[in-house]
Amino acid sequence: MDIQYASPSLSDPPIVLSVADSLSSSPSAATGSPEPTAAADWLAKLNDAQREAVEYGTEDVSHPAGALLVIAGAGSGKTNTLAHRVANLVVKGADPRRILLLTFSRRAALEMTRRVIRIAGAALGSRAALAQGLTWSGTFHSVGARLLREYADLIGLSPTFTINDREDSADLMNLVRHELGLSAKERRFPSKSACFAIYSRVVNTGASLADVLNGAFPWCREWEADLRALFAAYVDAKQKQSVLDYDDLLLYWSHMAAEPAIAADLSGRFDHVLVDEYQDTNRLQASILLALKPDGRGLTVVGDDAQSIYSFRGATVRNILDFPAHFDPPAKQVTLERNYRSTQPILEASNAVIGFASERYTKNLWTDKASAQRPHLVTVADDADQARYIVEQVLAAREAGMKLKAQAVLFRAAHHSATLEIELTRRNIPFVKFGGLKFLDSVHVKDVLAVLRWAENPRDRVAGFRVVQLLPGVGPATAARVLDDIASRAGTSGSAGGTMDAAHGVSHCTANALAAFAPPARALEDWHPFVALMSSVCARQTPWPAEFEMVRRWYEPHLERNHEDASIRQADLVQMESIAGTYASRERFLTELTLDPPDATSDESGVPLIDEDYLILSTIHSAKGQEWRNVFVLNGVDGCIPSDLGTGSEEEIDEERRLLYVAMTRAKEDLHIVMPQRFYIHNQTHLGDRHVWASRTRFIAPHLLPLFDSHAWPPAPVAAAPTSAGLAAAAQAKIEIAAKLRKMWD
Repeated sequence: MDIQYASPSLSDPPIVLSVADSLSSSPSAATGSPEPTAAADWLAKLNDAQREAVEYGTEDVSHPAGALLVIAGAGSGKTNTLAHRVANLVVKGADPRRILLLTFSRRAALEMTRRVIRIAGAALGSRAALAQGLTWSGTFHSVGARLLREYADLIGLSPTFTINDREDSADLMNLVRHELGLSAKERRFPSKSACFAIYSRVVNTGASLADVLNGAFPWCREWEADLRALFAAYVDAKQKQSVLDYDDLLLYWSHMAAEPAIAADLSGRFDHVLVDEYQDTNRLQASILLALKPDGRGLTVVGDDAQSIYSFRGATVRNILDFPAHFDPPAKQVTLERNYRSTQPILEASNAVIGFASERYTKNLWTDKASAQRPHLVTVADDADQARYIVEQVLAAREAGMKLKAQAVLFRAAHHSATLEIELTRRNIPFVKFGGLKFLDSVHVKDVLAVLRWAENPRDRVAGFRVVQLLPGVGPATAARVLDDIASRAGTSGSAGGTMDAAHGVSHCTANALAAFAPPARALEDWHPFVALMSSVCARQTPWPAEFEMVRRWYEPHLERNHEDASIRQADLVQMESIAGTYASRERFLTELTLDPPDATSDESGVPLIDEDYLILSTIHSAKGQEWRNVFVLNGVDGCIPSDLGTGSEEEIDEERRLLYVAMTRAKEDLHIVMPQRFYIHNQTHLGDRHVWASRTRFIAPHLLPLFDSHAWPPAPVAAAPTSAGLAAAAQAKIEIAAKLRKMWD
């Protein structure tokens, strides 16, 4: 998360005087020029609901009205409404330096400030500089860091504290973990990243360690006591070193706001507090807001419960659902239902899908963008056909004048796009992927490819160097010695046997060198399975693509040892195994798929590779807030949407429903939900059918089908009607089959 300040600190010279001082000293005030432009002029483009939200409680800005909740549906102009509300407060006389505007990214804060200045300029003319006093605009973390710096002496912090990013925090956690002897446990203790993820979830959700372990990290439950000791030592280490992590910025702010005297001072600094994307806040952030404005006066939150999809980060939809009840009288609610993005058929289908949520604010998005085209609900045979369908539709839209950048493919999990990425590469269609690395750039995918590449060409030192270091206890020096032994044996064999097949000879030497090598003690247990694997793949003892499955099974224990999200990465490898089955040989597979690794992750920038246009691939989570003319949703089947890991409770199912809703409401003109009917699997016996059938996502119930244009792809071929001559011939050849069957037993 970003922790840079989006505005100058209070130690900097103020940008402007107070509003009253500025008005009294401005030339227009002295010359008796007219008051700010009539509201009808600068608010004219707002619809009725937006205007109600903008003007609520602004009759007397020195005495703010009660809390306001703006339920802003997808594409309803949320950002524009919030910016107009801030500008309206300034126009009505509020001191911009006493307005706190909280967003979820520094870029959003800067954009909001620019909009406020522009809008206020339209209303105030030459007095637009007043809006530049909006110095308290930023992310929760940036504002928290600034406040902690100012109140440091009162809360036992050094004003010169430093802030660790997440990687530095995980490294410090690892250092403490090692000092406590937890890394030397006989059974594998959770990695530093897993430990820090658990710690962060506890801090941000306010749940107990036991509840977090049971709900999100069940495989770590046995370590509860050790984790508690680790987190206590981690906190102690941070305090001794005068460092904070990102979570501390909220945690300290929350504790500071819980102290009545400090809370009163904090609250008194801001007349108006406005929060964007309130549905994405966690319990810690909500507690800060309620402490700042316990009576709700001057507090405005904007969000959409139907787009609350970040529970994995600790966010909770309960914050926005329960917000009105925190105040007496309850918060004023304004709902923005007019959509400026999508066509009416897309909105009707989206409304119907979200309408079955167990708890929500009732709203029905509508638009004046009429269209006869309903969303497409497309049935395809499998993942490969899904990729081909999307590529054909994307290219057809491009030929019709729609840029690739105006089209997007959305998916529930990053590995769902693997086959599509291969197809796009084959068809020379450039793309950019958001929400994770490209499939073939992932570390675990590169590891498996390296094994196959080294088997294909044992002289490939880069691949061998990577593969040998997958074993525990094997570092660069040991890996180099292994490769030197192989090279030495290959050279000797090559000189002795001039008629020997070169590739076979080097492969044979690789297996012999690995078998003869004395590995480090830590690698001894894993060394013999490794030698057996390489002997088999080098000698091609297992036919392709079964060879891939053998490599994957060997790699899985190392995957679990090195990555806390092993189950997700394993799904990538299973997907790649399906792709491998479409190639005739290992050589062809590697030729078309292997990507050269970068020289260094921190190397200097090279010549940019700029294409005139590119397709957007994105996880649904990363697509929130975006929009495209043409949107494809992959794998619209149960098990993917909803994810088979997201159906453990009604709350999880509701969030999965909201994910589909977010994906659908990204589309402006065309929406395609694609449903593969068959998924290949790799854990059945050799007599199994090696695939399972999928059903349409439960979120599109049968009675919702009239809202979609349902069809299969590719269209079934139409059989040619028999000719009249053919029918006549058939009639002449009529036989009595029943009589023949009876005659068999005479």
